[in-house]
Amino acid sequence: MEFFQRFAIPHPSPVIYASMVAIGLTVIAILAGLTYFKKWGYLWREWLTTVDHKRIGIMYLISALLMLFRGGVDAIMLRAQLATPEAKLLDAQHYNEIFSTHGVVMILFMAMPFIMALMNVVVPLQIGARDVAFPRLNALSFWLFFMGAMLFNISFVIGGSPDAGWTSYFPLAGNDFSETVGTNYYMIAIQIAGIGTLMTGINFMTTILKMRAPGMTLMKMPMFTWSSLVANVIIVFAFPVLTVALAMGTMDRLFGTHFFATDNGGMDMLWANLFWVWGHPEVYILILPAFGIYSEIISTFAKRNLYGYKSMVFSMVVIAAYSFLVWAHHFFTMGQGALTNSIFSITTMAIAVPTGVKIFNWLFTLYKGKIEITTPMLYSLLFIPLFTLGGVTGVMLAMSAADYQYHNTMFLVAHFHNVIIPGVVFAMLAGLTYYWPKMFGFMLNEKLGKWAAWLLSIGFILAFMPMYITGLDGQARRMYTYSESTGFGPLNMVSFIGALIMAVGFAVIVYNIYYSIRYASRDISSDPWDARTLEWATHTPIPEYNFAHVPHVESIEAFWDAKKKGHALFKGKYEKIHMPNNSGMPFIMGCIFFVWGFSFVFSLWIPLILTTIGLFICMALRSFEKDHGHYISVEEIEETETKLRGAK
Repeated sequence: MEFFQRFAIPHPSPVIYASMVAIGLTVIAILAGLTYFKKWGYLWREWLTTVDHKRIGIMYLISALLMLFRGGVDAIMLRAQLATPEAKLLDAQHYNEIFSTHGVVMILFMAMPFIMALMNVVVPLQIGARDVAFPRLNALSFWLFFMGAMLFNISFVIGGSPDAGWTSYFPLAGNDFSETVGTNYYMIAIQIAGIGTLMTGINFMTTILKMRAPGMTLMKMPMFTWSSLVANVIIVFAFPVLTVALAMGTMDRLFGTHFFATDNGGMDMLWANLFWVWGHPEVYILILPAFGIYSEIISTFAKRNLYGYKSMVFSMVVIAAYSFLVWAHHFFTMGQGALTNSIFSITTMAIAVPTGVKIFNWLFTLYKGKIEITTPMLYSLLFIPLFTLGGVTGVMLAMSAADYQYHNTMFLVAHFHNVIIPGVVFAMLAGLTYYWPKMFGFMLNEKLGKWAAWLLSIGFILAFMPMYITGLDGQARRMYTYSESTGFGPLNMVSFIGALIMAVGFAVIVYNIYYSIRYASRDISSDPWDARTLEWATHTPIPEYNFAHVPHVESIEAFWDAKKKGHALFKGKYEKIHMPNNSGMPFIMGCIFFVWGFSFVFSLWIPLILTTIGLFICMALRSFEKDHGHYISVEEIEETETKLRGAK
């Protein structure tokens, strides 16, 4: 019995028991379905062992949508608890667990894989490459992210969820105040996923810098590729800081060190500094690729080349540099000196300037454009005013003296969501709709897509604008209840209604996917949006090798100029194409990492040692493996090209 008590939930509730049953039934249904339809071989050959960047992108996309559902359910529960004064839906402990996991899931396990999905699918196509620089490393990156996400998500049914906030500040995250294994899950799961993300950063930096098509100089790259390059540079510099911080936090919790303790020479503020040295650049890792998506979409549907290309590139580089110079604004209220606060207040306000440059560039691109209001364009147009409001409130928070009034209130919660939802979530949904035909060979329903965009926007305004008011009136964040005398009740109810409307919007997106799978026409061209960049120059569906001929780039908008000015994009005869072989090793290593992480969480030292040995064996096998990939013959290429051309 002691063995089972070790893994028990410390604070059980009927909701958690229901979740356990639901998870068990879902797993049984999936296993039964795969067995009944005899899909195990297909799953292994086509997905679990794939190194194709397009399929890896789709797996990232599926993961992101699952995590969006998980994080969205958490959000509804939080807003339901705060909808009325002194509500009893959640007690203090469960509220802490839910808002802690909501933040981690949405930032690290929803927004990040959404961005990685679009990077994987789009970037190699935009630069005219046949795959990423390190295909196996790309697969390992995904499986490490996925196993880290799954490890984090089982915490609420095995052992208990983290409860020290999504930032997991010490000493609250130490053993004295967080006695369960929940914070262990936080430390280990994010570590595993973070290593995968760091690998992605290295891989895509190499891919973009070394694998561009002939003629594509850096200043001829599409804007999404530029934004991806800058974001991956930030990843390479920022994520090692998180790796070190999480390693130190794990040692404090499991091995009795005192890096972040308040005694024996420890410094609790060291965690805050290390976390935000990673955490604020992380915001720009999310937002810069989103800006790249908006740039592609606005240019396409305004039927104009992007205004101020060089200033867009320069502003992204400046944002990347500034992103490492603003971290201390996250703890203006924690006792720093006036000089330090003043310096970081100035740098925080300064970073608004290159961001403002981008807003004006998009507006000038729209000016005199022949604007076509498609679903992706609608998201992009809704983004501009909503995100600008979030930016303005960010400048308010940047004033360190005023921040004492705003910081620990719902005003800050409203600001953060005001930036991330229009800035990142809308961009990802716009990008999802825009690139859906290239990924799956059919288009999502436009009418349903526009309904979803409007529902999300209206719901967003109702959900978060009232928080600015209650925050200024003194409603503290992280508080699970409040008294009726505060007068916060009516506005919190409005916020809850807004959250429900957003949930309906996401439900419409799910229905749109279902409806389009069933009824959408498969007879679409390879360029259904009349787009401007190279990813639309290949066939739909995209062949394994992406391009039969490597494109030759002569201008910033190579595909547009090939269509409108007759530039020759593909030259020469077919030649055999070298492609990497599939490999099961990344998936196997991901599974071993999952068991390794679980063993670490519960201090199961023998399984930990065995899995560590297993990981070294996998690396050794890979080191001595002789796998030179395979060639696609000219005959196969001709047959595929003829078939794909004839299908359209």
